[in-house]
Amino acid sequence: MRWPAIAIVLVQVLVAGTYAGRAEAVTASRCVGLVDKSPLFRHAAYRPIALSENEVRITYVTHSTFRIESQGGITIATDYAGFAGRGVVPTIITMNHAHETHYTDFPDPKISHVLKGWNPEGGPARHDLRVGDVYVRNVSTDIRNWDGGREVDGNSIFIFEIAGLCIGHLGHLHHKLAPEHLGQIGQLDVVMVPVDGSFTMDVSSMIEVLQALKARLVLPMHAFGALSLNAFLTRLGETFDVELSEARSIVVSQANLPAKTKVLVMPGF
Repeated sequence: MRWPAIAIVLVQVLVAGTYAGRAEAVTASRCVGLVDKSPLFRHAAYRPIALSENEVRITYVTHSTFRIESQGGITIATDYAGFAGRGVVPTIITMNHAHETHYTDFPDPKISHVLKGWNPEGGPARHDLRVGDVYVRNVSTDIRNWDGGREVDGNSIFIFEIAGLCIGHLGHLHHKLAPEHLGQIGQLDVVMVPVDGSFTMDVSSMIEVLQALKARLVLPMHAFGALSLNAFLTRLGETFDVELSEARSIVVSQANLPAKTKVLVMPGF
């Protein structure tokens, strides 16, 4: 399978926040079964259109940053490094600190909720946040440090439950997920996955993670050029449908999730 080269734009900006309390059990989560429907993604125009209560808008911004918008007007920016779109001030930001394109030490003071994926005081970060029609929680994972060692609980997989959907952002995942991780995560509908093939995980290992998660919609991120992105797409294309989108935004609902796993590549790499 051959894929057109896709240029990557790396935005280098300064890269932090506060941390809150996390769910102790997955039982309160809505991350349960998926609806078996044909893919009917509605591509959003540049000017945001109104969402129904069972829809969520997802926009790829840059690197590992997605903007997630709920019908109730809550805006989330993932792996926020200071930019969520021109003029956009998110309600909630999540951050990881593997390197400086995943966090900022100077979040806009107008941002209501700043969620770090690590705990500066040690131990895991714990988040269990409900704001309007959005529920955010996290599952801690480990990362490699610059000395080649392991930083326990240095990364968080953030999970956003909106409009009956469970959306997961893997952050800077450095290892395969153990059964306890999968149990805490639950069943994802949408997953945002790093596809660099080196800084996070090799392609084969990341594919194993995706196969374990069984999300219906896979959104690639964190590609450092066409080579790593194409290697990921080629391998995934052996098993899953792959689509190159012309739009940076999509509107997703339970009713329009793909019947089987689809990899959707949005422009902006």
